[in-house]
Amino acid sequence: MSRRLTALVIGNADYVDAGELKNPVNDAADIAAKLAACGFTVATRLNCSHRQMDEAIKDFKGALNDSDVGLFFFAGHGIQVDGDNYLAAVDTDVADEIAAKHSSLALNKVIEVMEKADNASSIIILDACRNNPFARRWSRSMSSRGLAPVYAPRGTLVAYATSPGQVASDGSGRNGAYTAALLQHLATPDCSIESMFKRVRNTLSTATGGKQISWEHTSLAGDFYFNMSLGARIDEYADTSLRDKLFVVDDRKASHRVIEALKTHDWYRQNPAIREFTTEVARGASQDSLFVVGRNIYQAACGWSIGANFYLTNFMSRTSGLKPEQRKALLDGMLFEVFFDPDARLRQDFKMTKFQDLFGLQQHPDLKPSFDFIAECLLPDIARFYAIPGKGHAVVIDVTTTAGAKSDNHVLKSVHYDGDDILWIEDSDYASEPGEEPIREKLSLADFEGRIAEQMVVPAQLLTIKYASFSKAGNEMIHFPYGWTTRKQ
Repeated sequence: MSRRLTALVIGNADYVDAGELKNPVNDAADIAAKLAACGFTVATRLNCSHRQMDEAIKDFKGALNDSDVGLFFFAGHGIQVDGDNYLAAVDTDVADEIAAKHSSLALNKVIEVMEKADNASSIIILDACRNNPFARRWSRSMSSRGLAPVYAPRGTLVAYATSPGQVASDGSGRNGAYTAALLQHLATPDCSIESMFKRVRNTLSTATGGKQISWEHTSLAGDFYFNMSLGARIDEYADTSLRDKLFVVDDRKASHRVIEALKTHDWYRQNPAIREFTTEVARGASQDSLFVVGRNIYQAACGWSIGANFYLTNFMSRTSGLKPEQRKALLDGMLFEVFFDPDARLRQDFKMTKFQDLFGLQQHPDLKPSFDFIAECLLPDIARFYAIPGKGHAVVIDVTTTAGAKSDNHVLKSVHYDGDDILWIEDSDYASEPGEEPIREKLSLADFEGRIAEQMVVPAQLLTIKYASFSKAGNEMIHFPYGWTTRKQ
């Protein structure tokens, strides 16, 4: 179940005519990070002028065309003029109500843009219910405090930091009270959006002694979860296959006997089991059994079982007699084993021993559904990767070196991806004293490139390395500092 999630997050704090707010920039940055961890593609805009807010909405409108769910978050000053709500830019003209509303972003415009995109769900979250800082310049009644309730088109939820007509404080910590509560609950696994906002309301009420009660107006037509657990998102395999430590082996089944042998970590049982895993046995196995067999073949291959290695490197021929869905289940299991532990949790350290051999299969178009599967599994953890494995995205890096003492020897200085140096010291035990060079090991060019591909979790065929300091001949030696890595921080 692939979800295309798009968000625009705006935080305005440095107001020209209303003083500086403490929290909105932090609120926006923290919400953006939380949304990205839930699989959203997030555009973050901070301290926007009126023109910049209009440009951001225009870009958001375009992005929504390729989305299933759109989300808009705003932290900053919101004002109510004649029953309509406006989100203040840092340069909003506050001379009077007319000037203010024409130099702010109308909430109705946001709603209209999201409604016209025709996404399955549209979510608007406003931590913008602070007291109108401009009212003292205008002749306004107390009935215009806070923000007004709005019409929510079908499929839309509008969430306010406090009840209509009420106001919220900016907060004394890093985040406003509402955003702080939202950050606590937004990524709760398998919690519907309605339930999540109820939890936010309870936390917020407790934190403010009942003075601030959040409020939502919703016309959502379907269910939405910010964070769906793997078992909830992946419906192709049973939870006992994804969490294969719970898989019950029935030794009356041939495929289960293979699984049992592969789990022993004993080559003298693993290798015969692989030989016994014939096309006939695979054809008679369920999808879940094949998935677990695939997991254990990859595990055995990483343990240097000759039979498992042969199966992996000859996957296309060994599975040529299977139906596409049977072949897919086997490969899905192998790919899953790289990244997920027996509890179906993302591994802290991925199983990379046979990663390049396995992902070399990505070059076969018939196997694309399996790589789409693993990409979907990994999407909520996009922050762990430079490029989501399985998506087939090419990665280009630039390497800078200085000349070594010997010909064709080069001392690694930096590795750049998207303009940033991604080489960093992972093991502080290898940190050199100030003014001293780190201790280095010599790697052949092939070993160096293999290490970079492994650390970046990028298939070799998708990684291009450009050397700024020399023309690659293939016989160069790279002096790599001990304890350093290009792993995603």
